[in-house]
Amino acid sequence: MSGNDDAKTAKIEVWWDMRDCPIPEGYDARRVRPSIERAFKKLGYTGRVSITAYGDQNQTPCHVLRGLSSTGVAVVQTISDSTRSVMYRDMVEWRGHNPPPATIVIISDQVEGEFSWDLARLQQRTRYHLFLAYSIKRCKDLFLLYKANWRWEKLLEEEEEGGTPAGGLSSAAVFYCKSCNFNCQSLKTFRKHLSSYKHGLEEAINSPDSRLSCVTKTWAKNYPATPEHATAKIHVLWDMNDCPIPEGYDACRVRPSIESAFKELGYTGPISITAFADQKQIPDHHLLALSSTGVVFAHTLFPFRPFEMPVLLTSAEWLWKSLLSGACFLFVLSCVTKTWARNYPATPEHATAEIHVWWDMKDCPIPEGYDARRVLPSIESAFKEIGYSGPVSITAFADQKETPDHHLLALSSTGVDFAHTLPWVLHSRMITDCEEWIEDNPAPATVMIISDELASPKSHSSLLCRKLQESNYNCFLAYSVRPFEKPVLVTSAEWLWDSLLAVSETKRQTLQKGCESESESDVEFTGMFYCDLCDSDCESLDDFKKHLSSKEHTHEDNIMNTHFQSFSHRHRQFKISNYYEEARYPPKTKRMRKAPRKGFLPRSLRFTRR
Repeated sequence: MSGNDDAKTAKIEVWWDMRDCPIPEGYDARRVRPSIERAFKKLGYTGRVSITAYGDQNQTPCHVLRGLSSTGVAVVQTISDSTRSVMYRDMVEWRGHNPPPATIVIISDQVEGEFSWDLARLQQRTRYHLFLAYSIKRCKDLFLLYKANWRWEKLLEEEEEGGTPAGGLSSAAVFYCKSCNFNCQSLKTFRKHLSSYKHGLEEAINSPDSRLSCVTKTWAKNYPATPEHATAKIHVLWDMNDCPIPEGYDACRVRPSIESAFKELGYTGPISITAFADQKQIPDHHLLALSSTGVVFAHTLFPFRPFEMPVLLTSAEWLWKSLLSGACFLFVLSCVTKTWARNYPATPEHATAEIHVWWDMKDCPIPEGYDARRVLPSIESAFKEIGYSGPVSITAFADQKETPDHHLLALSSTGVDFAHTLPWVLHSRMITDCEEWIEDNPAPATVMIISDELASPKSHSSLLCRKLQESNYNCFLAYSVRPFEKPVLVTSAEWLWDSLLAVSETKRQTLQKGCESESESDVEFTGMFYCDLCDSDCESLDDFKKHLSSKEHTHEDNIMNTHFQSFSHRHRQFKISNYYEEARYPPKTKRMRKAPRKGFLPRSLRFTRR
């Protein structure tokens, strides 16, 4: 039996947004399931159909819920703004437990945008048969490849002659409440729950996130070749306009470098390369060198450059310069403009100015086997490549308990300061430290942040914008995964962390001996250690560790941990208090009635809808 035949007999899962595609007035809800099943039977699909309906069920009449339940349709309660995100999250979870062959049906008007983009990437990895239905208009410019799409009203018209709706419970229908993690099989119990005080409170303070979570944003791994692709043909389409041959680079090395990168991942199939460019812009010696290694050159006047993150899901991605050097580091494509993330040459006023680096070691750790003494020289080298020669200072932020002593010793020996902090305050402490440094170090100067979190557009880094706008400061960023959206900080240079640490092969061989050639006792300490919790400085690792085991530090550490653990509880209590004020539930006792209303926290009182 072919894969297509398998899919036609496999399960069919339907995800239905009742807000976008409601049941028409006067339509018998018991006909929804039979109509959908018949539409699939006409196309030759005979698998078992499961339907989940999402929406604010407080707005859905009881006879509709009863009709859906009687035919085995699962009903989910969620607030209207969160319907799309909850539906998509459940769909992703379902895919994780139900591999193909299977069929997915999405009934919604909101499949475009992030929904379509992320689902298209998922579809490239695990291919399901996909169907769409909509109420307003057909979605345009979708990346999704689907088997068929219907108008919702047309889909509901699918019925047998006579139009008799099916009766009886065809499967165990369930009512779900996403806010409360509650489920039941009785409509009466479900309605009672939706009108309860507990549900109203939970929906007010713990409502599902309305933002759709793109699960493929962080897919940035270079995967080993699968058996079916390991020896298959590889064809490379090369845009020489975007990725030119670097000045002084031997074009004869392009093919061997690309082949070497593939072999590192287990790809050994025959490789063909076609280079696209305007012949007038390419020196003859490059054309001759490429031709001598079997690279085909195609003359064109229209270079192809992606202006947004491609929806194409890849098994491997590289930075062009890293690919040519043989040091193949990860490159995550993002929604970027032509010039965003370009590394600009230093301006005269910043070329020799001070540079201070704030480094989040949790987001951007030292790679296993990498000599930590190379961090500062690698960063300085990257700066010098674009014309910055000013003094560089680095502060590394991490939890000392999670950082090996040999890394601390190696960093200190090169003048890198280490700041001990706790994970949940790490980013805020970095920003605070950066703001204090700016106050003490007037522009022109350069600030650099190495962090995934602080490179995010929604991070605390936006607080720095005002400071940087007030004066003539320069900004650099580095991160382990390129952010999906632009950070609010405008940068003069950005790097991927692995690329920033990259060294030549000669230096690599030297580093392999690294720490083995010198004992820890021979290391000269030049970098400071300080505790960001106690504001205490130490010049040696021994003194630093002695401080971290002291009563004073332990007391401060306990205070911070207690504060963090109680924060979520206190935040929840605050929301409960606000909800009580809005709902105006009267206290039961005289003492409670006399109590100040502000901040009052009632017992869990049941209420009925009016």
